[in-house]
Amino acid sequence: MDYRNELKFGSFITPANQDPQHTVELAVESERAGLDLVTFQDHPYQRRFLDTWTLLSYVAARTERVSLAPNVANLPLRPPAVLARSAASLDALTGGRVELGLGAGAFWDAIEAMGGKRLAPRRAVQATREAIGVIHSAWGRGPARVEGEFYWARGSKPGTRPAHDIGIWIGAYKPRMLELTGSLADGWLPSIGRMSTQEMSAANARIDDAAAAAGRDPADVVRIANVSGPLTPQVVPQWVDQLTALALTQGFSTFVLDGDEPAGLQLIGQEIAPAVREAVAAERG
Repeated sequence: MDYRNELKFGSFITPANQDPQHTVELAVESERAGLDLVTFQDHPYQRRFLDTWTLLSYVAARTERVSLAPNVANLPLRPPAVLARSAASLDALTGGRVELGLGAGAFWDAIEAMGGKRLAPRRAVQATREAIGVIHSAWGRGPARVEGEFYWARGSKPGTRPAHDIGIWIGAYKPRMLELTGSLADGWLPSIGRMSTQEMSAANARIDDAAAAAGRDPADVVRIANVSGPLTPQVVPQWVDQLTALALTQGFSTFVLDGDEPAGLQLIGQEIAPAVREAVAAERG
């Protein structure tokens, strides 16, 4: 299955606070290496991490071209109305370089310790559904009034308009969240190491069915893969084979690889990305 979307490559950088400027330099190096996207995980309760949204804003000022996204924003600790305006403001300031990865929540003990509300899986899915409605409302992409159990927008006015249609990419693995992704989201953002080939195929089918039921083209739900592993010259052929297969058989078009080593970033940009693009273009041609 190939949705024939444009191939893009990005970095997944640990937002470590031990040497903040080193973390920022990895993002700058991602842009120098020719990557399309820089992402940071979002765990506000992690004492060794910088705040992700603050880091994204700082990195935005240090870069010129690369897109930026949380991978993924921790919804239980980031109210969607405020998150929407933060994303829209940064998108306007950067000329359209922001995407919004969104997660329903994990590590609930830590979330609860910081004042977030613990939710059972089914209720977390409903909260995410409502949050997307609130975010769309804040961007002027949906009704001004959203009534929900967890989140709502009761006639609030849209704020800063994004410079482009920001994509909402959902980190999803379970059936109900996959169906939500297909019906409402702009992208699916799983970590490949957590899934077998059969599970990926089943997840894609569930997303496609939900998209079709909502009157959407399944290809409009971009598939973004977090892929981890060693980045050395010796394993470039394996990377090319793996990512090419993910593009042609599972529909992934954006690949986010470990970004904590400058040499690895250069390897992605100079060797892996060109080779995968060439291989996929040959098959598509």
